[in-house]
Amino acid sequence: MSTWPIPEPMQRALALASEAAVAGEVPIGAVVVKDGAIIGEGRNASREGHDPTAHAEIIAIRSAAKALGNERLTDCELWVTLEPCAMCAGAIAHARLAKLYYGASDPKGGGVEHGARVFEHPQALHRPEVYAGIGESEAAELLRGFFEERR
Repeated sequence: MSTWPIPEPMQRALALASEAAVAGEVPIGAVVVKDGAIIGEGRNASREGHDPTAHAEIIAIRSAAKALGNERLTDCELWVTLEPCAMCAGAIAHARLAKLYYGASDPKGGGVEHGARVFEHPQALHRPEVYAGIGESEAAELLRGFFEERR
C-alpha cells in the first residue's frame, strides 16, 4: 500500500470503486472537487444500467455539472482510481476540468498516458493538469482482486 497518506478525494473514489466491485462492476470510482469539497461522484455502472457510457468519470462529471448548474467545471478537479479511457478523457476536456488526479495507469485502455493520449493532440479542446499515481497500489489491488475472482 502507499507510503504517503492518500488524499480524502482519492479515499472517497476508492470507496466508490469498492462499491462498484460489490455490485459486480469493474471497480472504478471518481469524484469531482471544487474548493476542497466533493460536488459530484460516481462509480462504474455500465452493466447494471446497460449503458456503455456509465463510467465513473462520466457519472461524476454529470453529477458535478448538475450541482453547479453549468456544464463547464473550470475550477474543479477530477479524482479517479484508474487512468481515464479516451471517452472519459474527451469528457474531461469538454467539461474544462482544471486538474485530473488518477491512481493506477491503464496500459490497455487508458487514454491519457497510454493509447489515444487525448490531451496531447493538437485538436484537444482543453488540457487539464494531470497527476498520476495517487493511491495507485490501492486502486491496482482493487482491480487485481476483482479480476482474479472472476477467473
